[in-house]
Amino acid sequence: MRILLLEDDKQLAPWIAGGLREEGHVVDHFDDGKDALIAAMGQDFDLLILDRMVPGLDGLAVLKSLRASRNNTPALFLTALGEVDARVEGFEAGGDDYLTKPFAFAELSARVGALGRRREGGDTSEATQTTLRYADLTLDLLSRRCERQGQSIDLMAKEIKLLEYLMRRPGRLVTRTMLLEQVWDMSFDPTTSVVETHISRLRAKIDKPFEDPLLRTRRGEGYVFGA
Repeated sequence: MRILLLEDDKQLAPWIAGGLREEGHVVDHFDDGKDALIAAMGQDFDLLILDRMVPGLDGLAVLKSLRASRNNTPALFLTALGEVDARVEGFEAGGDDYLTKPFAFAELSARVGALGRRREGGDTSEATQTTLRYADLTLDLLSRRCERQGQSIDLMAKEIKLLEYLMRRPGRLVTRTMLLEQVWDMSFDPTTSVVETHISRLRAKIDKPFEDPLLRTRRGEGYVFGA
């Protein structure tokens, strides 16, 4: 997706933009509401991520102007204003979602994905599936059983959660940051090797005993499950 990001925090903005770009999105970042409004009026975006507390023309004013001009691009408010009245005001202005700071990138990523599927009219029922299948690999989340080619694979709790996350995203690049936040509920930590260790163990169980590998590493980028 092509995403417009309005955020003036000099530390937060690069983190958000970088994470979204890692997931394959194109991000146009603005720290000024007037510039963001001009861009949104003149170009096509798939999603708007708007901070409400930008000096000058803030995200709320930007969205009101866009909705008045019949621009219906999905909009996610990203702000420290978490009170009920502030959220209601955001939705009444035409916002589609509202995420308060501080937040985990994994949650932002999930909300971005949900808005993208809603825009495309996609089916979101996949998120409720309890039995995941890819090629000759099956993972039953209720019984916590994993099999490949009819052979039972013994997985630990974290390995099941890791494999579930990967199997729900076949063919997509999954970064180390995404795994730390979603599987281990950790913020970015350059010193930990927990992701690499568990990926190695998981690969030894689901790939090495079989002919066709399913879990691949993209050096310096992350991991891809399946084709």
